[in-house]
Amino acid sequence: MNVMLFHLMPYADLDFEATKDFATTWTTLPNRFYDPQKGHALYNRYLDELEYGEALGFDGLCVNEHHQTAYGIMPSPIVTAATLARRTTRAKIAILGSALPLRTHPLTIAEEHAMIDNITGGRLISGFVRGIGAEYHTFGVNPTVSHERFHEAHDLIVRAWTDPGPFEFHSKHYHFEYVNLWPRPYQQPHPPIWIPSQGSRETIDFAADPKHRYTYLQTFSPIKSVERYLKLYRDTAERFGYTARDSQLGWASMIYIGDTDEQAIREAGPHFETFRNRFLKKPVEMLLPPGYTSRESMRGMLAAKGSNTVTVDVKTAIDSGMFVCGSARTVRDTLVRYAREIGFGNLLAMMQFGTLPADLTRRNMERFAAEVMPTLRALATSTLENGQ
Repeated sequence: MNVMLFHLMPYADLDFEATKDFATTWTTLPNRFYDPQKGHALYNRYLDELEYGEALGFDGLCVNEHHQTAYGIMPSPIVTAATLARRTTRAKIAILGSALPLRTHPLTIAEEHAMIDNITGGRLISGFVRGIGAEYHTFGVNPTVSHERFHEAHDLIVRAWTDPGPFEFHSKHYHFEYVNLWPRPYQQPHPPIWIPSQGSRETIDFAADPKHRYTYLQTFSPIKSVERYLKLYRDTAERFGYTARDSQLGWASMIYIGDTDEQAIREAGPHFETFRNRFLKKPVEMLLPPGYTSRESMRGMLAAKGSNTVTVDVKTAIDSGMFVCGSARTVRDTLVRYAREIGFGNLLAMMQFGTLPADLTRRNMERFAAEVMPTLRALATSTLENGQ
């Protein structure tokens, strides 16, 4: 199994008492609650944690993109990835991902990803996302054209990486007289493309398409939803005429390890609940604005993510598999069971979440690397696929 470190970079110093009357930390939370001095310290702490991930042996370091929110102060994963590019030497750097439909000029993504791929000598993984619903409010982009813009931007970027230039590119939303990428990607024909998702049927169809066979990642969801959507990917691949491998499937999950199950819950519980019930919580119109996705996908995503709009306690989260928490043995056994039952070849471990402080984050990372990761690595893809 491929084991990677995922970081959201939350604004952990948010004054929760002063902001208690705001319904969400997304889009409408006034930025007067952001302190640049505290932000400076947090950015450097979080970058240190990502770099430490390579030292501990994680296969990759994963960063992502969110806008105008305390949930994650990483509006440009390009900046974060570029910072890591020269401070690491082995681990993959995964941008999970760049929100294509929010860009007026997606050709810049092709250029910036190609730069990072060159700087790292081919360690980049390019993740493409549509961006969650709240960000369509943030950018003033019509959510009803989200899929169109995503597909057109994707086609432009892949052609820019692979077709000799200069050439013209014209689509409904994007028009370029000259596409002539400098630099070209280091990896040929282009970096691996991964598709993180909340579970949209259209996204799964796109990722599983035999022209793509992109790695599909189910993000923070109860384990039954993870099982459902990864099975949907496999079924879609079968419908397309091929068998999906575990290496095409992944799961991102929050994980915490303590000396005992009880200690782990006691230490991590308040920080998880802050993440889940303050940072992540948003009204349904921000989660799924009208026109953002099809009715079929909306029903499924509400089943998987509808709890984003309600309060969830740590025990419920653990019982549902939304949060993997306990002693090293409990966490190891839980992850091995999930991997064998569901079959996924990529685990994205989120070892810092919400307000979890630096000392507990580092200890969590160290325990996971020493006591859990070796067992997960030993789960060969063939073993998972054979259900052994």
